[in-house]
Amino acid sequence: MTPADLSLTVQHAVRRAVGEGVLRADTRVPERVKIERPRPGGSGDWATNAALQLAREAGMAPLGVAEVLRPRIADADGIASVEITGPGFLNITLADRSRRALVRDILDRRERYGHGDALRGRAYRLVHPGDVRATVLAEAVRALLRAQGAHVYDDVLGDPRDDALPHTTRPAPATVADGPGPQGPAPAAPATRTAPGPHPGRPAARPDGPRPHTTHPASTTSPGGPGADAHPPVTRPETVTHPPETVILRPAPGPAAHDLAVLGSDAARWALLRPAAHDRALAPEGLLVQSEANPLFTVRYAHARARALLRNGAQLGIAPAYDEDVDAPRLLTALGDHPAVLEAAARHRAPDRVARHMEATADAFLGFQHTVLPLGDEKPSAAHRSRLALAEAAGTVLAGGLALLGISAPDYL
Repeated sequence: MTPADLSLTVQHAVRRAVGEGVLRADTRVPERVKIERPRPGGSGDWATNAALQLAREAGMAPLGVAEVLRPRIADADGIASVEITGPGFLNITLADRSRRALVRDILDRRERYGHGDALRGRAYRLVHPGDVRATVLAEAVRALLRAQGAHVYDDVLGDPRDDALPHTTRPAPATVADGPGPQGPAPAAPATRTAPGPHPGRPAARPDGPRPHTTHPASTTSPGGPGADAHPPVTRPETVTHPPETVILRPAPGPAAHDLAVLGSDAARWALLRPAAHDRALAPEGLLVQSEANPLFTVRYAHARARALLRNGAQLGIAPAYDEDVDAPRLLTALGDHPAVLEAAARHRAPDRVARHMEATADAFLGFQHTVLPLGDEKPSAAHRSRLALAEAAGTVLAGGLALLGISAPDYL
């Protein structure tokens, strides 16, 4: 069960309480329920402050609202227990079957796991100076927003057509890869700017929006800079229900284009996106080193290891299937956090959050991967099938997160 699922569960509990007359009839169901990890002193897998949020409208103390919501949340499928802590926080513990459902959800949705509709019906106009770092940041922010169902258009500061577009940007025609509806930036200056990569003269941003991303090694050698064929397609909403919101992106200056060009597209993107936009970009030194000292290498290596385990498992006749619970709390927590990280990164226009989460996920997986396959005379069992399914899920999340940053995830490294 993901944070988005839990948010809907809490909303449903509020509706039930209002419908049953336990909460006042004029108590409004919150449009968005915040789900987060328990704070110090808390318990369970997730926590929410929904009771504190509703207390004033309900005309009750937060603890009273929490007592009303607790049994109605606990009744939901996949919830093991709900406890009340502090002034009215609801701490939720998931049932073991929810962890199975988490792995199945990842394997069913593949790299689209974590995409949602939190921003469906909203439109954003990204405005940026058009330099290399700003262009790369805008591409990643665009991908994150669209992964949450938003419409996104681009402008470049200083574009003479800005005078004719005071509030929004003309949508470009749809492409086969992107499906129907407005999408991507209207043709503007970024389409002729250069970006770091093996071919610095290649356009960095394309007016027709992102194209499908592949996680295979071929993608690591494709020509072009960070703006070329970088992002996976996402499903956009059919209608816009809110006026476009202008977002101005002004990241701190990045390294010179010729310094980034020697890194290649993947390392150059990591150098520009891993730090927060207001921080200095990473120095090129060390980004091509193949060791644990290089976080980008560690993340991509973790993905390659997950793919290698699947190949080795097939040779041993072991097919991934999450048949029983696996003792890997750090990894399961990282995978379960992924949807919330993507939503937060989209809302805050902060792709660095995704990069940091990829590092945490890779670290958790690399600490777990040695237990996946049988050792010595050990016979394959349901435990190995379950661990292999979890390894496949971890690799899938790593590939999906990297894809949103426009970075490839090779099967061999």
